[in-house]
Amino acid sequence: MKQIVFTVIVTLLMIACKPTGDYKAYTNDPFLYSRTVKKLNDVVLGNNFPPMVGSRNYVYASIAAYECVVAGDAKYQTLSGQIKHMPPMPKPDTSKAIDYSFAALLSFTKVGNAVTFPEGSMMDHYNELTEKADSAGMPSDMLENTIAFSDTIVATIMQWSKGDNYAATRGSERFTVKEEDGRWMPTPPMYATAVEPQWGKIRPMVLDSSSQFEIPRPPVFDVSNKNSIYYKALMEVKNVGDSLTEEQKHIADFWDDNPFKMNVSGHVMFATKKFSPPGHWLNIVGIAAKAANADFNSTVGAYAITSIAFFDAFIRGWEEKYKSNYVRPETAINKHVNQEWRPYIQTPPFPSYVSGHATNSSAAAETMTSWFGDQLSFTDTSLLEFGIANREIKSFRAAAAEAAMSRLYGGIHYRFDNDEGLNVGKKVGELIVKRIQLKAK
Repeated sequence: MKQIVFTVIVTLLMIACKPTGDYKAYTNDPFLYSRTVKKLNDVVLGNNFPPMVGSRNYVYASIAAYECVVAGDAKYQTLSGQIKHMPPMPKPDTSKAIDYSFAALLSFTKVGNAVTFPEGSMMDHYNELTEKADSAGMPSDMLENTIAFSDTIVATIMQWSKGDNYAATRGSERFTVKEEDGRWMPTPPMYATAVEPQWGKIRPMVLDSSSQFEIPRPPVFDVSNKNSIYYKALMEVKNVGDSLTEEQKHIADFWDDNPFKMNVSGHVMFATKKFSPPGHWLNIVGIAAKAANADFNSTVGAYAITSIAFFDAFIRGWEEKYKSNYVRPETAINKHVNQEWRPYIQTPPFPSYVSGHATNSSAAAETMTSWFGDQLSFTDTSLLEFGIANREIKSFRAAAAEAAMSRLYGGIHYRFDNDEGLNVGKKVGELIVKRIQLKAK
């Protein structure tokens, strides 16, 4: 009996001594939000999501988090209505104590969990967040109210996401490979089937359609005339690839962002993984936010608008890729110049024109420049975990241009792929900056 009484007294003392008031140092930490995004990034990487599917994972989770910020901060305004098909968001019960920053963390995690697999992949982090908030002193009623409000946002976002045609494009019309000069063909060593040929049918966030902004037709495939635009572009890929400097190799490796590289050594085949382009750029968002000393809400806003840029840029780029169905340099060089030639980095399994990395990086650079300005410089440490040295980022647009050029150095894109990708990506980014106003006027 004495033991029971003692245990009850100790428990009551522990409850009485539970810290109060300091939980905000935990829940309002912008670096915690960046670490939460990185958790989803790791799930996307670990489960081999193609980059355009990864962009979908990120955008809905980021918008869910952002709408929680809007609910608690009058300086920010909802995306509902700005994104035409986005429904109104649930309103919080203002009579109840809610931590809106923490709601953003929970909402990002729960939506990220819902749009990825395997099931429950983000829930360990979700549980860790709630346990740490509790131990940091968040009142139990506030924790309960915050979870309840977050759940209303999550449910609304997930219902909205179901209308974007993603489910309809799973296993739909297959892409037919035609063995004709100038057309895309699977490339070594995997000879994989074309990735996401229907992605142009996904509903954009801001673009009016997947074909908005005209993209010039690529040069006519012509290897018979050594003075043709195409032949000169093809030989540039080969000649540059055959004489790479160490700096050019570093640029190619740094921006490779191949989520699933197949390595072949004799009869042994094994895969290595790195972040996809959107995963890499979202890491850059976190690094930039820290360099800019951005607060929690501004950090969430930066991730949201950049995620939207990537999502729409992928839709525009992929619509063009499968419309043009353009041959990769590796295929043409192997058939018409040198059968043994291989690019410095591995050619991904989809058509060449336009460069997806150039398109997406350019769109992201515009949204990030609008948010952080064009004078922010920092060190990109994203690739250290893969054994690739850092690069200095002088500006977001300079980073986008370097990412585009990396595809020529890598031997997987023609210069015109990159140039036109940068051009259309910039237009996508500019449109998003024009139409999406996160901060209230």
